[in-house]
Amino acid sequence: MKSRSPHSMQGHIRCDSLLEWRLTSEGENTMSRRILLLFAHPAIHRSSANRALLARIEGLSGITMVDLYGEYPTLDIDIEREQQRLLEHDVLVFMFPMFWYSTPSILKEWQDLVLEHGFAYGHEGTALHGKLFLCALTAGGLHEAYTRSGHNRFSPRELLVPLEQTAELCGMRYLPPFVLFDARTAADDERIDRHGKDWCRLLAALRDDTLNLDDIEGLERINENLDALLE
Repeated sequence: MKSRSPHSMQGHIRCDSLLEWRLTSEGENTMSRRILLLFAHPAIHRSSANRALLARIEGLSGITMVDLYGEYPTLDIDIEREQQRLLEHDVLVFMFPMFWYSTPSILKEWQDLVLEHGFAYGHEGTALHGKLFLCALTAGGLHEAYTRSGHNRFSPRELLVPLEQTAELCGMRYLPPFVLFDARTAADDERIDRHGKDWCRLLAALRDDTLNLDDIEGLERINENLDALLE
């Protein structure tokens, strides 16, 4: 079992406070949902796409962003801290590059340790019931590569079925993934700018509860037609 001792906050890209509230002039909280974004990239200096997407959301209120590799460079995950973060938020986001049709290893380690029986699942494990779960990922291949006739044969949503089932077991509502294909060239051909704007719009809609979740249930990707969803 990994250590439950406190860890230094050094290494965060940005985690100023657990919650950022948008207040009315009367001081009342108007934010519907609090979002916990767990970012996992073992070599962020090599990813212009992920750096750009992180920069886009840096000033977005209502988001707690945690750089898992920055906070836990030896993978010694603080279970109690991570469970407390989950309790204090309404939406869980995994943000990562797709490696070998899955997540980087630290996200699997995080799941194995943090989503304990009696906390996340089991008869008394109801802590995550009713929360939303979204995966936001970058993929190196073209969209066409992630089709039945393509090189990778399966869509990102199909490849992430274990995470979808994890959400089901934990009582969370799984949302279709937010995907950037051909991420290596996204900055060169200016797709990253539009994708970054859509990323901010989606997070704001989830935060403010302005997205009809029933409309996205069967989508392969939540950003298939985001303009129509956010009208």
